[in-house]
Amino acid sequence: MMKKISILLAIFALVLASLACQTLSGGGESGAPELPPPGDNEGVEVPPVEGGESGGDTTNVTSEFPLPDGAMNIQEMGGSTNFQVKMSLDEAIKFYMDALAREGYTERPILTVTSDTTFSMVFDGHESGKAIVVQGVDLGDDTVNVNIRLEDV
Repeated sequence: MMKKISILLAIFALVLASLACQTLSGGGESGAPELPPPGDNEGVEVPPVEGGESGGDTTNVTSEFPLPDGAMNIQEMGGSTNFQVKMSLDEAIKFYMDALAREGYTERPILTVTSDTTFSMVFDGHESGKAIVVQGVDLGDDTVNVNIRLEDV
């Protein structure tokens, strides 16, 4: 009998905690969240992204890092640039080894890790003193998702 009461109390506590978290995070409201109306980009000139022309969703996206031609769905979030590109992992690795070396950065070979479906590389020499980290994941169909950012490494 005592075990059943303990279990019921534990379930009751979990339900209350869940409701409290939902209330604090603004959940529980009816309807979908209201999205801002789409902006009017007519007449707005988007600067070219360094490293080449990029296809896909590039509106208002800039990156200090070189991007391969054909980069799509480019997103810059808090200093991290993420995109997809139609190329193999080996082509993406070669692109960043060459492009970053041309810009004067030095690869840390000991931190370069590759597999059949992923890669990770680290380059030194950025003016901030941070390392440039480039990571890629094979999404299949000759498409790679690439993330490039500055990190304290």
